[in-house]
Amino acid sequence: MIVKLNLENKSVPILFRMKNKILAVVIGALAGAVNLSAADLSLWYSQPATVWDKQALPIGNGQMGAMIFGGTNVEHIQFNEESLWIGNEDDTGAYQDFGEVTVLLKNEGEVKNYRRELDLTRAVHRVTYEQNGVKFTREAFASFPGKVIVVRFTADKPGAISAEVAMMDAHANGYALKYGAKPVPTTPADHQTETSTQPLSITISGMFPGYKYAEGKEWLPLHREAQLRVLHEGGTVSTQNGKVQIEKADSVTLLLAAGTDFKQERSANWRGALPYAAVTSRLEAAAKKDYAALLGEHLRDYQRLFDRVQLSLDGTKTATVPTDLRLKQYDGKQPDLGLEELMFQYGRYLLISSSREGGLPANLQGKWNNKNKPAWRCDYHTDVNLEMNYWLADVANLGECFQPYADWIQSIRAVRIEATKKEFGTRGWILRGESGLFGGSTWNWTPGTSAWFMQNSFDHYAFTRDTNYLRTLAYPAMKEVCEFWIDRLKELPDGTLVAPQGYSPEHGLVEDGVSFEQQLVWDLFNNTIEAADALGTDKEFRDLLTAKHAKLLGPKIGKWGQLQEWMVDRDDPKDHHRHTSHLIAVHPGRQISVTKTPELAKAAAVSLDARGVTGDSRREWAFAWRMSIWARLHNGDQAHFMYENLLKYGVLPNLFCTHPPFQMDGNFGCVAGVCEMLLQSQTGEIELLPALPNAWPTGKISGLRARGGYEVGIEWKNSKLVSATIKNVSGDEAVKVRYGAKTTEFTLSRGAAKTLNAALE
Repeated sequence: MIVKLNLENKSVPILFRMKNKILAVVIGALAGAVNLSAADLSLWYSQPATVWDKQALPIGNGQMGAMIFGGTNVEHIQFNEESLWIGNEDDTGAYQDFGEVTVLLKNEGEVKNYRRELDLTRAVHRVTYEQNGVKFTREAFASFPGKVIVVRFTADKPGAISAEVAMMDAHANGYALKYGAKPVPTTPADHQTETSTQPLSITISGMFPGYKYAEGKEWLPLHREAQLRVLHEGGTVSTQNGKVQIEKADSVTLLLAAGTDFKQERSANWRGALPYAAVTSRLEAAAKKDYAALLGEHLRDYQRLFDRVQLSLDGTKTATVPTDLRLKQYDGKQPDLGLEELMFQYGRYLLISSSREGGLPANLQGKWNNKNKPAWRCDYHTDVNLEMNYWLADVANLGECFQPYADWIQSIRAVRIEATKKEFGTRGWILRGESGLFGGSTWNWTPGTSAWFMQNSFDHYAFTRDTNYLRTLAYPAMKEVCEFWIDRLKELPDGTLVAPQGYSPEHGLVEDGVSFEQQLVWDLFNNTIEAADALGTDKEFRDLLTAKHAKLLGPKIGKWGQLQEWMVDRDDPKDHHRHTSHLIAVHPGRQISVTKTPELAKAAAVSLDARGVTGDSRREWAFAWRMSIWARLHNGDQAHFMYENLLKYGVLPNLFCTHPPFQMDGNFGCVAGVCEMLLQSQTGEIELLPALPNAWPTGKISGLRARGGYEVGIEWKNSKLVSATIKNVSGDEAVKVRYGAKTTEFTLSRGAAKTLNAALE
């Protein structure tokens, strides 16, 4: 017997080897560590999934994503690889579906005691049930260190597992694409499926044909490859018609890896090495490790990120009913605080699973898409959705997950500069409403959106204080977008500068001085000035921005007390449009705040209240954004009301948010909203419990990040602050903290922490 304790983690694997069979037992935290059990943060169900977007459960390692159904007759594992895109530098194209692994289970008989769950504390999908007197267990996870998906079938009796394993290519029968695209003949053949016996594996390989979507224009073709390795203990195996047959095995482990020849580099025409070698290498490395070792390295990697933030709202810790029923029972009059905690941590889980270092950013559906004609192309939507995906990254202590977004922006800048110059004759770059992997952008021009990207980019610096990132990635892009607006802004007779011929996304007319663009340009210039100061560079450019910043048309209060959406006072108090683009200055911007611009904040509240929560406003991402706006306006009850509406009207049984159809921004956005209710730092001070709702009278949170380079933990009781701990991770020594009307200032060296009580002492 070998016993191995790994104390680097809060979950400690203990491994027992007995007669070549491995039992992996993961026990909870040691004394003094996190006192939450695995069941506290699990989605669980009493039946298999039958509907992909509503019931199946997601796993992912950033590079790959999979949806798992948990069937007892057939297990479906639909999977994707992040670079499986069509498109080019002109056209957005679309994210694609890679394929599906199916496992036909050959056990007959009644199923009892079925349970399917996704344990967020371990990022492991688990199925258990009894059939014919045998207890079957199935675990699945997506390993970031190994870049593989692992699925393991076990039973409590030997020889109980018989199955047929197959892998299907989502493009085997041609492409169902928009726009009447016509294939351009290419070689090698589009589709190839192979089964080999040494070792047992199934392979999908081939090339996307180029596609002509307009006269003289083609989408970029990519080579793709997926390999499935089948490992077993006991029993016999054979291959037949491209499938693996398993008879009377003790256990079966599936290892899945996939890739394309995409390279995130324009100078290489977006193409790198063929995927075969990399995919094979990942599988070979994974196959040399036993299941416990694969699980252990996955847990160490995942929990290093996930365990940073712990939230307790003093809700139910162990749900006695399945998650789908729990969601149905959710009622704002008697809110399920445990479900609200679960939704918060689910969003963090999804970002870790869909956006990791060295990869591509999360799109409209994260990394989970099962269509070749996905809604809205499953793309990078630029007029709120992509930006919202990353609001949570830094404040929820997942700063590493921001890196794919930064890298993608870096990769497409040159493409966008050329397209912008061609269309507008200016320097710098902007985008249309939809964007793809290769920098192609379609639908309407939306000039403010690149400035919105830059808001995300600078905010990442504000949280991390990483000057190397600011110098090499964020600032060069910020400067380019500033150059566009320097060339683009229009001067009115009184000297005021306005953005010409803009529009408030998906709403209203094209005209001068739209608040959406005015607020984003204000934010862009403001942040770029601060960035230049931080780097000690570009004084002449910085001074030019300062002069223009002072002349920008600012927010205006209209005739019914509202914050105007347009330069012209035409807002309709009965307008329930889903977008709140004229409130960017409140969130995610910092031009308007309760403490610094109270009259504008009051007008913003009037506008937001008028938008309502019915009709067109009832969209999951709209509720999520409004959570943060109400929080910035210090109205915790209204922020919580938006959270309630999200859970009642915008969430599917598997807790995916639905627009409809399913898309990921609401899942990410609501995490940011919870954070904004408990901690804010956009005005140059750390503000504790700025929008604590009455629904959360008692609770605590640890591990949140504040701008300036700080980590914050907060505890409260009876709706009052009990204590807060501030740690200087990477910030300046001078710290200012606010709680209500109280403020305190102190010095804190890097690495040091200070605990404050309700009196901020």
